[in-house]
Amino acid sequence: MNNINIGNAGEYFVAGELERRGFTVGVPMSNVKDYDLLCANREGKQFAIQVKTTADGRNKWMLAQKNENIISDNVYYVFVHLHQLDNPTYFVVPSKVVAETISKGHQQWLNTPSKSGEPHKDSNLRTIEFDDNTYLNRWDYLTD
Repeated sequence: MNNINIGNAGEYFVAGELERRGFTVGVPMSNVKDYDLLCANREGKQFAIQVKTTADGRNKWMLAQKNENIISDNVYYVFVHLHQLDNPTYFVVPSKVVAETISKGHQQWLNTPSKSGEPHKDSNLRTIEFDDNTYLNRWDYLTD
């Protein structure tokens, strides 16, 4: 699969999982700047969902500098790992946690010399990685 197929598959897996859990989900017909899905829980509370999908061997996703500034109680990220198409893994993370994590991680990276000993050059790219299960299947964030 190419990156577009991987991203599309992730969005539809998340939409399906949310519907399976009783949410109402809307998939915008055109590209929206900061989110991929809109959903509402049973109580009518609305959320914007940004979906990031990977199909490689690690729980690591690429983000951009702009994601450091997307902070709202109603914005969540769902990081999808497509180990197998029939059994994806979901990490549900509040936008505030994502913003803080990628900001601190990027600063650490800038403060660490490269393999050649030179300082890293700043860039727009950010990464986030999950080594534990803290955010694994935390769909309860959307119901609390």
